This record gives sequence, structure tokens and C-alpha cells, in this order.
Amino acid sequence: MNFNSHTDAVVAMAVALVNALTAGEARGRPYEPPAGGDRTAAVAEALAAGSRKPPRVSTADADALAGVAQDLRGVFEAVAGADADGAASRVNRLLAETDARPHLDRHDGEPWHLHFHGAGGTLAGNYAAGCATGLAVVLGGELHDRLGVCTAPHCDRVYVDTSRNGTRRFCSTACQNRVKTAAFRARRS
Repeated sequence: MNFNSHTDAVVAMAVALVNALTAGEARGRPYEPPAGGDRTAAVAEALAAGSRKPPRVSTADADALAGVAQDLRGVFEAVAGADADGAASRVNRLLAETDARPHLDRHDGEPWHLHFHGAGGTLAGNYAAGCATGLAVVLGGELHDRLGVCTAPHCDRVYVDTSRNGTRRFCSTACQNRVKTAAFRARRS
């Protein structure tokens, strides 16, 4: 299941930003997001999730995107909680704050493709606008329930369900295996 190549890319970036930059639990362990230079590297890696040519990220950009990641997490949590209205409200707020304006662009020898940010924005603002618009495309379609939060115990990482049947419940195979192993052990005892 794909939305379209650019939407898939910015939604993958949103997932990567949330999972890298928000505190909580990951795969059964407490998770604290990186700080300082490690945060900048984590943001660069997250932005590379949806980009052929990852940008240079400044400390200020990384700090700004950490705040955006917290806002994006709220969208995933609202969808996972069956609160489509809350998710839409959060996305609409992000769209307004980032002045997202979809437009076609062609650069670096690539064909025309859709960009979601306004002209002259900052790196953090442009990526925030892209993530917000990508999530708006998902929420505005029939596959709006494909955003989720891992249901494994002690994990709250987010994901996008791109499976054919739309039954994904875990952020990773590791979490799925942890739950299946625990269930197997419980049955055997």
C-alpha cells in the first residue's frame, strides 16, 4: 500500500523524527532522545529516511524539529486512540503554523515533484510543513487508520502500516517477536 512516492517519503520522515526525538519506551526499554550533537545526527538520519540527498542540519534546526516531533507524535496517538477529529485538528494546526503550501518543483535533475512548504522557509519549517502535509494526505484518505503506536508492552514508537491487509500492530519485527515469545511462554507454563 502506497500513498504516492513523495507522500510516502515525508510520512516515513515523520515516523523517523517521532521515534528518534520523543521520549518514552522503545522495544521494552526506556528511551531518551539524544541531545546536542547526537540530536543533530539523529535528525539528519531521520530526514534521510525520505530524501535522496539528506540536508545539513544545524543545532537550531535539530532543536526546532524536536518540538515538531512531539506535535507529530500527538497525531499518531490520536489515530491510535480512534480520535480522527483530534488527529485532524492537530494536523490542521501544524499546517497553519508551518504555512504549508503544496507546489510543484524540479531540481537536481529530477522530474517535477510535489513540495509541501512555502517559499523562503527554514529547513526545520520546511520539513515540518512536509510532514504535516503528508499526514494530512493520509488522514484525508480512506487509509486514515494506517498510522499507529506500537501495542507491544513497554514500547510507544510509532509506525505507518503499509501492509496489504492493514493489520499491523507493532513498530518493528523485534516488538512483534517479543510479544509472540511472551505469549508462547505463557501458554507453556
